[in-house]
Amino acid sequence: MNGEFLEALQAIARERDIPLETLVETVESALATAYKRNFATNMGVHGNIRVRIVPDKSAASPFRIFCEKRVVEVVENEQEEISLEDARALNPDVLVGETVEIPVNPGNFGRIAAQTARQVMMQRIREAERRKIFDEFSERVGEVMTGVVQRREGRNVVVNLGKLEALLPVQEQVETEPYRSNDRIKVYVLEVRETTRGAQVIVSRTHPSLIRRLFELEVPEIADGIVTIKSVAREPGARSKIAVVSRDEGVDPVGACVGHRGSRVQAVVNELYDEKIDIVRWHADPAVFIAEALSPAKAVKVTVNEEAKSASVVVPDNQLSLAIGKAGQNVRLAARLTGWRIDIRSEAQVARAALQAIAEEAEKEAMLQAEQNGHALPGVADAHVEAGEAVSHSEGDTTPGDSSDAGASESAETGVV
Repeated sequence: MNGEFLEALQAIARERDIPLETLVETVESALATAYKRNFATNMGVHGNIRVRIVPDKSAASPFRIFCEKRVVEVVENEQEEISLEDARALNPDVLVGETVEIPVNPGNFGRIAAQTARQVMMQRIREAERRKIFDEFSERVGEVMTGVVQRREGRNVVVNLGKLEALLPVQEQVETEPYRSNDRIKVYVLEVRETTRGAQVIVSRTHPSLIRRLFELEVPEIADGIVTIKSVAREPGARSKIAVVSRDEGVDPVGACVGHRGSRVQAVVNELYDEKIDIVRWHADPAVFIAEALSPAKAVKVTVNEEAKSASVVVPDNQLSLAIGKAGQNVRLAARLTGWRIDIRSEAQVARAALQAIAEEAEKEAMLQAEQNGHALPGVADAHVEAGEAVSHSEGDTTPGDSSDAGASESAETGVV
């Protein structure tokens, strides 16, 4: 009888994926609850009821029931206390203040008691399953898991992760992704909540760390720690930038992430539904790093202000629009990637600004000299006019592509990232 009982417990533990020790504790607790409800009061048994599963398969009964009582000199509460004399009849070595276990006759567990034990045991098993799933997924927060799109609930998407269904809220979805039923997608485990119905897992497709985890899966050098992703900047569904650095001088960090014929980065791009990804080299020098972050545009000069954590970048005239990007996307991602405020100007804008500064300085000097002499000096007005004509001539002498550059520059100057 006891052997069959233990084998049944082992089968349940394998089926429900619950540790046998946890299942044994659950059954013991359920049997104790059933005994308290159906027998303890009627049989005059009080105190703390405990049930223990007997591991010996040859034992006549699969479990034993005990009543725990505290040993005292003078009994004041018979339900929880026992005298030292009575306790030593059970255990000669017991001392005052210790606890003794008094064997209790379990009687005959009839239909009602067995049903009660079954209900309590199933409830405790479900609670153990929920606790195990919660603990398992709590340890996986910040990781990437593969799931299958099950259905939509309103604007939310339900993703099956195997042991449970995760929730992909609308704020964690990418607008350009379809999320069709039965699609296999990789999701970033954002949060695990404990509810009355069990663990609720919140996943994301927009989190920047999703890019980081996907590259860790595709690039062995990153998984081994040879190549490190220093920072990630992302506009979900549109474009992302990652900065990488190698600890081994013989390993090119960008080449490792790109892979042979772009196979590694293409796998990540395919998972993200063709989201563009720029891979740049991280550098300890902020000026060099900022120049790299503006890729594919090439910076001519980068001037940094450490105190304000801002940088002024000069680019060729024909690359101003490329450096700023569509609606400022490239410079915005570069600013997030580096953590610096970036102001971009073309070489022509810098030259015009320099000529304007020279003209203004000449005007100030002429006015100051005129005030000192009390009258306008010969040639001052002519110098001023010539300087003004030089500025006008510089502004008028533009290439056909300067019109688009000027518009992009205006947006950069009014909304510097």
